[in-house]
Amino acid sequence: MLAIFKRSLVDPPKELNSPASMDSSTNSMLPNEILHHFMSCDPSNAFSMNFGNDALLAYSPSKKPSVHHGMFCGLDNIYCAFMGGLNNLSQLIKQYRLSKGSNDAMFTIEAYRTLRDRGPYPADQVLKELDGSFAFVIYDDKNGTIFVASDSNGDIGLFWGIAADGSVVISDSKELIKASCAKSFAPFPSGCMFHSGHGLMSYEHPNRKLKAMPRVDSEGIMCGATFLVDSQSRKSIMPRVGSEANWAVWGPQA
Repeated sequence: MLAIFKRSLVDPPKELNSPASMDSSTNSMLPNEILHHFMSCDPSNAFSMNFGNDALLAYSPSKKPSVHHGMFCGLDNIYCAFMGGLNNLSQLIKQYRLSKGSNDAMFTIEAYRTLRDRGPYPADQVLKELDGSFAFVIYDDKNGTIFVASDSNGDIGLFWGIAADGSVVISDSKELIKASCAKSFAPFPSGCMFHSGHGLMSYEHPNRKLKAMPRVDSEGIMCGATFLVDSQSRKSIMPRVGSEANWAVWGPQA
């Protein structure tokens, strides 16, 4: 899976961009170069979707049976790349009154759409209800919104980094991210969610702030940052919202 979003849509944590990338022997790539590299790895099955000049999604079914399965789907201009699986999918389908044939990615889109348009619950509470190993990227083309989340156990590897033009690159392939973003990359933090309008937060501990911890690679060079929950911090509780709530403009209250 590959997702690339221009800075006009998303403002990533500044700590993700490592100064060491400028001095790295391996230069970061431009979005079109990253896409070409991704597509060339599986030219028969990989596909991509461009949304103007601001967003790009690409997907290729895994050929390795040991790797957590993935899926990609779209509905009403909302697109989801989903890796892993939900143990309680049947229960969630009943809860959200979806058709029995809904898969994990379709449920994620429906949950997002429900919360965006009329959901009574904050996003962190919804994510806590997901039981399983998962990571997903949602792009809402109607609102230009990006939403990313990873399970609390970190069972599904998800990585993000900064391309040569400042775009945010997200993928389940560490090799692709490393080749694309030089030293400006890191694992996406487990138990966390990222919203393009309101940044990164822990859905496990929504009342705590995240702090960036510098990452050092095997060469002893700073390589992006790891984000951890700051147990000493506290922020105001995200209020419950009424039926008029729009998940597309959701965010933690400072």
